[in-house]
Amino acid sequence: MLQVPFIRQNKELVLERLAFKNFKELEVVEEVLALDDKRKKLTLEYDETQAQVNSLSKEIGKLMAQGKKEEGEAQRAAVAALKDRLGPVTEELNATEKALQETLVKLPNLPASIVPAGKTPEENVEVRKGGKIPELYAGAVPHWDLAKQYDLIDFELGNKITGSGFPVFKNRGARLQRALIQYFLDYNTSNGYTEYAPPYLVNEASAYGTGQLPDKEGQMYHATADNYYLIPTAEVPVTNIYRDEIVKDTDLPVKMTAYTPCFRREAGSYGKDVRGLNRVHQFDKVEIVQLVHPDKSYEALDEMVAHVEALLNQLELPYRILRLCAGDMSFTSAITYDFEVYSAAQQKWLEVSSVSNFEAYQTHRMKIRFKENNGKPQLVHSLNGSSLALPRILACLLENNQTAEGIQIPTVLQSYFGSHMI
Repeated sequence: MLQVPFIRQNKELVLERLAFKNFKELEVVEEVLALDDKRKKLTLEYDETQAQVNSLSKEIGKLMAQGKKEEGEAQRAAVAALKDRLGPVTEELNATEKALQETLVKLPNLPASIVPAGKTPEENVEVRKGGKIPELYAGAVPHWDLAKQYDLIDFELGNKITGSGFPVFKNRGARLQRALIQYFLDYNTSNGYTEYAPPYLVNEASAYGTGQLPDKEGQMYHATADNYYLIPTAEVPVTNIYRDEIVKDTDLPVKMTAYTPCFRREAGSYGKDVRGLNRVHQFDKVEIVQLVHPDKSYEALDEMVAHVEALLNQLELPYRILRLCAGDMSFTSAITYDFEVYSAAQQKWLEVSSVSNFEAYQTHRMKIRFKENNGKPQLVHSLNGSSLALPRILACLLENNQTAEGIQIPTVLQSYFGSHMI
């Protein structure tokens, strides 16, 4: 979340950037500052009263030692009265601090200066394209038909077991999914990322830390008996590994990767645009996360974008990279690049990765800090990206590589999959 001193010192900039991000509730900024003023006033009152208590308490002992019992008792009564005042002040201070935190989390992250203006996905800016869009043979079909033809994915069985949006991968479909996961992890670890296998459920503090709560509460599956949340991305448990930690500056950057299934409710998803693997409620994804020095986060962002781009080039998929406009970015992001792959049979672009810099927005919530030259602890910056999300990657691989003889497997995957064709 944003930091109160920054808001106070840069109020006009904050209001300007929030409006740029299409945030409508600008009055929240004034609410934050008013609550902070109240917090400061109550803190001062508490500190002054406590100082009086401490001072008078020291005098009581001296007066008693000097035989001035009446004066000592009078001082004791004064201390008791001051302590009685401390109770309500403490209670009001705690309530004010809680209200301040609850109000602060209503403010999204500020967009970076290089984020383009705009409110809708149509206003995102294309940075570059790569790969070649294939010309399919006359009998080409969408991936949901290929899945049935080659017995790779059973959507109806998923409906039976769970419900819509929970496909069952089988036979060579399951093997291709596993091959992609292993390839992505191998590529990430060979580029300096440490692999983790985190839990798939997180507590409220973890979901709050990365900004899923309270912003995305409706998109998350909630195990209410234990108050755990099924993760929407490995970003949540992986970034929280360092919650409440102070990292050595010599250990930065911290680079982590993880494979997990991901769960997203996305209520109201229906129609042709979400058919097959285009949008599902459970999917597999490999994630990369970095914790970096604040001065290096945009350098790290460029590195992560290049990392994901290299994966798509090796998979021989046509792609484009979009810099999201301010109004299309997530609540927590300062800047986001989306990767889309072209689905040749559907003749449309499908998002397969987002790479974002959150700057200090998440790490302020999680208190992830570092010390430099024995100085005061500072907040690190956090970044994450999909490398990659599997459903749409798999859909595009099936569609773009289909031939009359079968589905060709990209060269880089053949040793993982165990064959050059389905």
